[in-house]
Amino acid sequence: MRVLLIGANGYLGRFVADRLLADPAVQLTALGRGDDADVRFDLASGSPGALTRFLDAVHPGVVINCAGATRGGARDLTRHNTVAVATVCEALRRSGCGARLVQIGCGAEYGPSQPGSSTAEDAVPRPGGPYGVSKLAATELVLGSGLDAVVLRVFSPAGPGTPAGSPLGRLAEAMRRAMQSGDGELKLGGLGVQRDFIDVRDVARAVHAASLSAAQGVINIGSGRAVRLRDAAAVLARVAGYGGALHELDGPPGPLRATIGHPRSESDHAAPVAYPYPDGCGSWQQADVRTARDRLGWRPRINLEESLADIWMEAACRI
Repeated sequence: MRVLLIGANGYLGRFVADRLLADPAVQLTALGRGDDADVRFDLASGSPGALTRFLDAVHPGVVINCAGATRGGARDLTRHNTVAVATVCEALRRSGCGARLVQIGCGAEYGPSQPGSSTAEDAVPRPGGPYGVSKLAATELVLGSGLDAVVLRVFSPAGPGTPAGSPLGRLAEAMRRAMQSGDGELKLGGLGVQRDFIDVRDVARAVHAASLSAAQGVINIGSGRAVRLRDAAAVLARVAGYGGALHELDGPPGPLRATIGHPRSESDHAAPVAYPYPDGCGSWQQADVRTARDRLGWRPRINLEESLADIWMEAACRI
């Protein structure tokens, strides 16, 4: 099976590439903006015609799109998350390769949900920020393309390689600094938010399964369990061997709350935030993952403690 992977150098893409390379039946070609890509191509600025010519030459059976942006203003997010996907869809429609498309979506497309509830694929999306809006627009393009396509809505990925600007990355960095300086207490804000964390290696398994399946439409990829960030901090402290006290800051958004969700650019920090959480998902998100089980034969395998241990291992190397 010939697979074209777009965004192989990104956080999710690296693990998807590793998973596919471990399958001897897969012949993988990586397309991206970096020098180490097999083919250099910028989806945000490249033309559908150029991509079509490449598709006709390589003739993949599956195209997996892990490319996109999680930070920046609305214009950049639209260019990298929406316009880029429009290019992929148009190129596939023009090409004679007939490839299946696996698009990586995001739980932020749903927006805020009722605390205690699990969000299923038939929920009406109401993204609360520009990131979720740009990803939802991409999903709608894929679903309306007429292609053989599936969109995996990944909730909150965690594990090795977690970006330093993500909530769990910021937790690990704050703890590392506290241990390095010998602080006996760690004060953090915004720990009340609850998210559905899913290990990035489980995400890669889901992408692999989706590429082999005939499933179409939208499929949630998450653990199916919301975890309070405060509880994740306690687990991280245990994994790290941090014996100090964890204090949650009340009141206005503090240093950590300002980074809940997806990292923001410097220009975003200077602008007022019009939604309560930067990822636009409110205080609670939990995925209903029954569709992934039924249609992909996929279940999460790696628990949050293992994901946090790997995050800490990378943070500890900086001590």
